[in-house]
Amino acid sequence: MGDDPQHIKKVAASSYDYDNDSRWANYWNNILIPPHMASRPDVVRHYKQKFYQRYIDPEFEVEPFSSATSVRSARSSPASPPEQNQSANSGGQTQAPERRPSSSQRASAPTGSLRLDRNSVPFLINAWVVVMAIMAMFPFSPWGLSDRAYRFTLAGTGLSCSYSIYSQYGRPRAWNLQAIQLWLQSLIATKDFIYLLYCFVFVSSPMAIKFALVPVLCRSLELVAKYLRRNFSSANLYRKYLEDSCLWIDTNTATLNILSSNSEIVLGFLVIILLFTRQRNIVQGVMYWQLLKLMYHAPNTASYHRNAWAKIGMHANPYIHRYAPFLRTPIEYLQRWFQH
Repeated sequence: MGDDPQHIKKVAASSYDYDNDSRWANYWNNILIPPHMASRPDVVRHYKQKFYQRYIDPEFEVEPFSSATSVRSARSSPASPPEQNQSANSGGQTQAPERRPSSSQRASAPTGSLRLDRNSVPFLINAWVVVMAIMAMFPFSPWGLSDRAYRFTLAGTGLSCSYSIYSQYGRPRAWNLQAIQLWLQSLIATKDFIYLLYCFVFVSSPMAIKFALVPVLCRSLELVAKYLRRNFSSANLYRKYLEDSCLWIDTNTATLNILSSNSEIVLGFLVIILLFTRQRNIVQGVMYWQLLKLMYHAPNTASYHRNAWAKIGMHANPYIHRYAPFLRTPIEYLQRWFQH
């Protein structure tokens, strides 16, 4: 056994410090399993091995998990004998040893209460974003309150993205140009970094474009629903008022992503239209179309944006060829710039 490579890898996986790896917390929070299963040590151990295989050692082989086998083995295992030590005033009765759950079990078991840790902080920020976005987009809100809610929504989303980037990627190893460049290359195509730039483009503009809050609201709703399903599945208030909504959001993330991508593209045309009004902002327009180009190529958003652009081209090209053929050359130039 000592010469078996898989046995050595299994020992290394069991001794790995998961609590100090921020990726393990994000990985565990995105796994949806029943509460009674999340508190079992064999389940936690199995997903730790899968995490180790994915992020640390891809050559590590994880054995398939069988809940029925583990249940039978747990039932057939003999009960541990009680301790033989008796206190002087115990009346001759023995006491069974107290079993305390490990730290991984306490962290994985959903308690139905909110604890301020590295996972609840993004949830609070995103919940704040949802409330502010609804206040900003509500048609009967006072103008001053709506404008402040608009700014708070973008600022909260930027804070949430910054916290997520710092939790997953940390900071540059050194404060020099080469280290910062390598650090930016590792996160420039991530969804959090894209939405951080998105918020910066609009929060710095003096004009409040309320339509820009649609993608931000979809992102926060998705994150809030996942956190509630993971940590409050046994709470009565959640089951009574939020369970159906969170279940719908969690099972229709593709629909939310399609809505976000369509809104982002429509917003790009809206920025162009604003260039012909008194509310023009040329810098904002250039920055946002560069961001749309990044969304077109980023792995997390490329499929949705390319499908949306394909549908736009399918409906618009016949009218352009028929009524405005002189636009074909500049449009082809813009397409080459956008796709490369």
